[in-house]
Amino acid sequence: MKLDPVNMKDWEVAQAAEENMKPVVKLAEELGLEPEEILPYGHYIGKLDFRTILERLKNKKDGKYIEVTAITPTPLGEGKTTTTMGLVEGLGKLGKSVTGAIRQPSGGPTFNIKGSAAGGGLAQCIPLTDFSLGLTGDIDAITNAHNLAMVALTARIQHEFNYGDETLAKKNLKRLDIDPRNPAIGWAIDFSAQALRNITIGQGGKMDGFMMNSGFQITVSSELMAILAVAKDLGDLRARIGKMVVAYNKKGGPVTTDDLEVGGAMTAIMAKAINPTLLQTIEGQPVLVHAGPFANIAIGQSSIIADRLGLKLADYHVTESGFGADIGFEKFWNLKCRFSGLTPNVSVIVATIRALKMHGGGPRVAPGKPLDKAYIEKNTDLVEKGMENLLAHIETVKKSGIPVVVCINSFYTDTPEEIEVVRKAVEKAGARVAVSSHWEKGGEGALELAEAVVEAAEETPDFKFLYSDSDPVKVKIEKIAKEVYGADGVTYSPEAEIKLKTIGENPEIRDFGTCMVKSHLSLSHDPNLKGRPKGWILPIRDVLVYQGAGFIVPVAGDIKLMPGTASDPAFRNIDVDVETGRVKGLF
Repeated sequence: MKLDPVNMKDWEVAQAAEENMKPVVKLAEELGLEPEEILPYGHYIGKLDFRTILERLKNKKDGKYIEVTAITPTPLGEGKTTTTMGLVEGLGKLGKSVTGAIRQPSGGPTFNIKGSAAGGGLAQCIPLTDFSLGLTGDIDAITNAHNLAMVALTARIQHEFNYGDETLAKKNLKRLDIDPRNPAIGWAIDFSAQALRNITIGQGGKMDGFMMNSGFQITVSSELMAILAVAKDLGDLRARIGKMVVAYNKKGGPVTTDDLEVGGAMTAIMAKAINPTLLQTIEGQPVLVHAGPFANIAIGQSSIIADRLGLKLADYHVTESGFGADIGFEKFWNLKCRFSGLTPNVSVIVATIRALKMHGGGPRVAPGKPLDKAYIEKNTDLVEKGMENLLAHIETVKKSGIPVVVCINSFYTDTPEEIEVVRKAVEKAGARVAVSSHWEKGGEGALELAEAVVEAAEETPDFKFLYSDSDPVKVKIEKIAKEVYGADGVTYSPEAEIKLKTIGENPEIRDFGTCMVKSHLSLSHDPNLKGRPKGWILPIRDVLVYQGAGFIVPVAGDIKLMPGTASDPAFRNIDVDVETGRVKGLF
């Protein structure tokens, strides 16, 4: 069947392309893997035994390291995963040895507004259904491990409340004196379930648990996902899980999973999840899928392990960061690269004419509603005004010392005049620019982008972090707020001030990296402020400590760790063809 993205839905393109997929064993063979290094999950998907591969290739030179980020997106997204897949395909068309790394999609957006995260058109990761609906179970493992920690915590609270010290000692339990009013985490589920944000548990009698306030967060925002993203190996994973703080005692001291003697069992649940999953693009290039999305409320990066593998297995490795450069790239730069010790060669910033028009003052863009005609008719004035947002992101990436390539993710409604406005402004800002039509044409449409990336990758990066480990936490927060977001300053709630004082007095955690939680729909904390907001202050209302991941997590504005499901969610369109068993309606 001819693949026609203009007249076919993305899921129809994916299903048609899947008829010609390479078996995963063949894909692994083309990557140079040994038979025992691929762990098949059916015919077309497999996990990679990363320890064996990295040990065998430890003396092999790394390939070029390419990161993909974006401008501040519209609520529709600007095609960052599509561009990542298109760039992998374009490099393949140039005859380059290439791998990609993307994140496993969360069930929250898959069944809600955004849909899956496989890319689109002729620039997709396949098989789409498996990719979108659970894959090899990594997110399920994180959900179960996270909730096992809560089972251990709530059971211990109940037993400590019901039993005296003598009875606890007979049961070989030490009193941890947990404060039920001060838990560090709640429960996890991988859906957008606003009704579970705030709940009461333990209702009933003495044997039904201790009554206390609790709640759910979406699984991909769990500290366990952050730990999976930054862990170096199984031993590191185990050590980090054991340090994860789940509550505080009545003196304010942390209670960890190892204090509850549940860290080992949690690691057992997640042991298989540490191996990245191997899939492919529509054009047959290898794609590693590992860790999860939501850079606004989590680290939002494909894993360090996946990147280390990709860099050993190919001459070019393309990895994706979540949302815009203010949060996704900033965390890649100051957290992921710090943890991995890897130096990127190029950062690609994805931009669309549509998003630039929105930032230039265009009408509101809302999922599920038709675009205003301003977005499909020529309007160079809106594009020019919206360039301030893109220029802010270029400046952010350039502060890291990494060469920048701006990719104009081309839509058929874009005009040559609008594209020229972007090209001139980007080149004046000292960055390369390429127009890419990978959604419509796959690798052929991404050749200009691929060539620009190859050229930029020959430069020597002057890589440097935004802040040092030893900077006080407030200094780190304020550097990010002022130099990346463009804020005039930072304010702190009384609760945040108290927590920051405690952190500053603790030498074990005060040098942790800073993982900001903030809206992805604006450079600021306020999603309504588009373009490049001026004259504003970043309000920090809370500060979390991810002791296992090694993060201090400042929470800005009103953002929540559990999104909500909208009135017209994607699950309304998903069904199964009962004759073939194939899933339809995913996007």
